[in-house]
Amino acid sequence: MPKILIVGGGYAGFYTAWKLEKHLRKHEADVTMVDPLPYMTYQPFLPEVAAGSIEARHVVVAHRRHLKRTNVVTAKVTGINHANKVATITPPVGEPYELEYDQIVVTAGAVSRTFPIPGIADNAIGLKTIEEAVAVRDKLMSNFDKAASLPAGPERDRLLTTVVVGGGFAGIEVFAELRSLASSLLSKYPPLRFEDTHFHLIEAMGRIMPEVSLKTSEWVLKDLAKRGANVHLDTQVQGAVDGNVAISTGEVIPTDLIVWTAGVMANPTVVRGGDLPVEERGRIQTRADLRVGTAEEFVEGAWAAGDVSAVPDLSGGGVGGYCVPNAQHAVRQAKLLAKNLVAVIRGEGTKDYFHKNLGAVAGLGLYNGVFQSGDLALKGFVAWIAHRGYHGLAMPTWERKWRVLWDWWNNLWLGRDIVNLQAIQNPRYVFEEFAARPRPAADAAAAAPAKPAAAKPAATPAAKPAAAEPTDDKTEKAAPAKKPAAKKPATTKASAK
Repeated sequence: MPKILIVGGGYAGFYTAWKLEKHLRKHEADVTMVDPLPYMTYQPFLPEVAAGSIEARHVVVAHRRHLKRTNVVTAKVTGINHANKVATITPPVGEPYELEYDQIVVTAGAVSRTFPIPGIADNAIGLKTIEEAVAVRDKLMSNFDKAASLPAGPERDRLLTTVVVGGGFAGIEVFAELRSLASSLLSKYPPLRFEDTHFHLIEAMGRIMPEVSLKTSEWVLKDLAKRGANVHLDTQVQGAVDGNVAISTGEVIPTDLIVWTAGVMANPTVVRGGDLPVEERGRIQTRADLRVGTAEEFVEGAWAAGDVSAVPDLSGGGVGGYCVPNAQHAVRQAKLLAKNLVAVIRGEGTKDYFHKNLGAVAGLGLYNGVFQSGDLALKGFVAWIAHRGYHGLAMPTWERKWRVLWDWWNNLWLGRDIVNLQAIQNPRYVFEEFAARPRPAADAAAAAPAKPAAAKPAATPAAKPAAAEPTDDKTEKAAPAKKPAAKKPATTKASAK
């Protein structure tokens, strides 16, 4: 059987494996998927996880539960030698090893793209993983707990200030969702007022959300302003040392929570660790039929899709002529890639990827959203319904759809769950604090001669000069000193009689 290796288990990787199981006949090919995480994350729901609207586990899809005929390997691909069709697999435990393949599908996704700005690497957090979304949520609520016990002043202001960097869809959604969460928390914290909370979004361009019309983006700005949020356009972050965000306007914003959503880049570990062709922006050069290569020629046995690839956008709507890195393209490319790969195995022809973007939808907190399709723009509650409807249907597997719908239904009647579980990031702190430990060796050695030393006061004063005498004399003088001590019990008994 031909061996198919899928590198990455995100949108594109999971859907490729999922659809290959559907299209391949039994024993027609051996499929292996390698990813360091055992699940796929539905990233459009990360802002709602950060706002406490959806349970974190419900927006991830377990690979092993839904991939029945795929060999799932939880490890990293740290090298691709396509000339010899061998990949280097680095597991979390054990030594790296080589895995041979006949067809490779590179779907390693993207990571947060940052710049060498002082303090960002040490103080900011991204929004690409479920772990980051949970950390953002717990950090915000933990800061409310701390601020509620402090008097008004700079330290309380710092704890109640949130800064989001990046005005794209991800940045605007998490910014609006966190603003909505903070407003709902105020009723549970009587010492805090709405005016005490501060939210700043920093965007280097002159507008936000380039995926929607300028008129729609301006409406979003006005809506955010009504909710007490500050948006800084044409502004760059120049530093974030010790949480003090310095921006190009000269202002410094002290904060304890910085969320970085200013762009993504193709997974560098996979791209740089292989010999597949890479285009100028660091993505794997990919044809319209999703084979690696150019329009003139392709690399035999190599495929790519999703954020790690540069796929031509035949609809003419892409940036620079390529598909933009989003979930819509990743899922659709993966479905076509699976069909084309099966066709090649069977000696059939391939089809080119074509998808015209039908619109964009974003959630802006509870009961508020925005939807854009051509000249049609929906705002407010109707757009929020469209947002949840679209992503609820797009969530892979019915098992996961029902879990997300159940979260929404419960929150409708019960409200947000505001339990703060930041301590879960250090789950052993209570056990460690009270756990009994063996006495260190140094302390044990020091304690060993303590018992003989306690008998020294019973020695006669004549024993003191003996310390300066030879060892033999000291021994002789120490002997008589023990006799009176031995007689003491007899004397005591006689007195008692």
